[in-house]
Amino acid sequence: MGKNITLTAAQGFSLGAYVAQPQGTPKGAVVVVQEIFGVNQHIRQVADGYAAQGYYAVAPKLFDRIEADIELGYDAQDMGRGIELAFQQLDHALALADLQATITAAAAHGNVGVVGYCFGGLMTWLSACQLDGVSAVSSYYGGGVAAHMDKSPKCPVMMHFGELDAHIPMADVETVRASLPDSQIYVYAADHGFNCDHRDSFNADAAELAQARTLAHFAKFIAV
Repeated sequence: MGKNITLTAAQGFSLGAYVAQPQGTPKGAVVVVQEIFGVNQHIRQVADGYAAQGYYAVAPKLFDRIEADIELGYDAQDMGRGIELAFQQLDHALALADLQATITAAAAHGNVGVVGYCFGGLMTWLSACQLDGVSAVSSYYGGGVAAHMDKSPKCPVMMHFGELDAHIPMADVETVRASLPDSQIYVYAADHGFNCDHRDSFNADAAELAQARTLAHFAKFIAV
C-alpha cells in the first residue's frame, strides 16, 4: 500500500518518510511518529492502518539525522540502541524541525493530525505545543511527557498510558492529568508498547480501544 518518499526539512536536510495513500480523496492527513525502533514494519503497518481509514498517512524517518533508514527490532540489544539513538544522539530540536516539514507537506492533503508512540508520543506532545498546522494529536505512552508540562498545547490533545508501564510511573500520569484538565487522558490495564503487536507487551483490547478513541478524535478535528 505504501512507498518511501524524500522530504526536505530545515537547512535543506533530506529525510526519508514512509507514505500510505487511501483509496480516493483523503479526508485529512495523519503524521505517524516512530518509536525508538525507527520506521520499522510496525510503524509502516500503523501508517497503512490510517490510510485504510481514509487518511493520507506519513511516517518521517527521524533517525535519518543520525543514519539513514534505521530499523530496529525489540530484543534487549536493539532496545538499548534505540534508547541511545532517541534520547542521547538525536537532536530533538532538529527532530521537531523534521516533523514540521512533514506536517507542512502533509497539509496538502487536508487537516493534519499527529499520532506517536513511545519516543514518538513525546514528540507528538511537543508537536502539539511547538509546531504549526496541527489540528489534533494522540500520544501513546510518551516517555518524558510529564517533564514538559510547562508547555501549552495549541490543539486538542489525547493521551494513552498503561498502568503496568514501568517506564512511566502513574505519578507522572497524574501530573499530566492535573496539568491538562481539558484533555482526554486515558489509562489502560496494559504495559508500555501495548499498541505494538510485534511485542510481548501487546494488549489487543487496549490497542483496539485506544485506536477507536483516536479515530473518533481525528474524525472530529481533522476529517473533512
